[in-house]
Amino acid sequence: MTHSRIAFTFAMIFFLLPGCKDKSSPTSNDNTAEGDTSVIAKSPKRGLAFDITDPADFETLSQGVSWWYNWSATTSAPSGYQKAYQMEFIPMVWGGNPSPQTMEAVKNFILAHPEIQYLLVLNEPNLTDQANRTPAQAATDWVKYEQIITNLAAQNRTVYLVGPAMSWGTMTGLSDPVTWLDAFYSAYRSANGGRDPRIDYLAFHWYDYGLAAQLDRLQKYGKKIWITEMANWNAQINSYAKQEAQMRDMVNICETRTDVFRYAWFYGRGPLPDSKYTYLLDQSPGTLTNLGVLYLTLPYSK
Repeated sequence: MTHSRIAFTFAMIFFLLPGCKDKSSPTSNDNTAEGDTSVIAKSPKRGLAFDITDPADFETLSQGVSWWYNWSATTSAPSGYQKAYQMEFIPMVWGGNPSPQTMEAVKNFILAHPEIQYLLVLNEPNLTDQANRTPAQAATDWVKYEQIITNLAAQNRTVYLVGPAMSWGTMTGLSDPVTWLDAFYSAYRSANGGRDPRIDYLAFHWYDYGLAAQLDRLQKYGKKIWITEMANWNAQINSYAKQEAQMRDMVNICETRTDVFRYAWFYGRGPLPDSKYTYLLDQSPGTLTNLGVLYLTLPYSK
């Protein structure tokens, strides 16, 4: 399939997207309301890993995307984005050893946005070109992340901690996310009187075949999972048609598994050529690629 530029048709999206309700979280919000035609029927699980700022992109993506994040603790999205587009922004503390200024900034941003219920932390700690934190370092980091949540609770805000965002990495001896997580749990318990770290949801990234098997490996931790980045970058994916087939499979896994709370496709828009065949947005604001149309219109579980 060619990477063609296509106009987004709202009528088609409203027709194709069924209603759904996700009951997997104590704070899950349903995006549908019986008899309320102003509420967009879409999957509350479905998100996007991309820095969305253009109102035209919001208008288009809002028809099938319920949340997004941009690897930052703040967003420059137009004010009132949640009401206008029914999309949640999820802030993130990307790296380890957050400074007091970072902690204060993220706390203040959340306090200024009463709709925020989650905080993402620690992006790919076992990749040396990403957060690059050993399990022992991350155990120290985690106390600081927990402190943000505690400080918010003292101001009557309940916010859930989501992370670390694991992937297969490049850290010597710790490339396997399960190996890193086991070592992290051990380091945290040793430093905190045997107490487990507060992890309300695990986060995970996947760019290959075999998503279901990887999720099975994470079940040992007993956590709901946010797949905060996913696509298939295997060398065999050399066309948009092949990526579309992978998207169908991966979205179906995410929608039907009760241990997946949310998921986000990677990526929105970038420089051409799209050598990984993953962009949802064309170069003009508010226009989708064929892959983008598919993502917004794929079925979701009731």
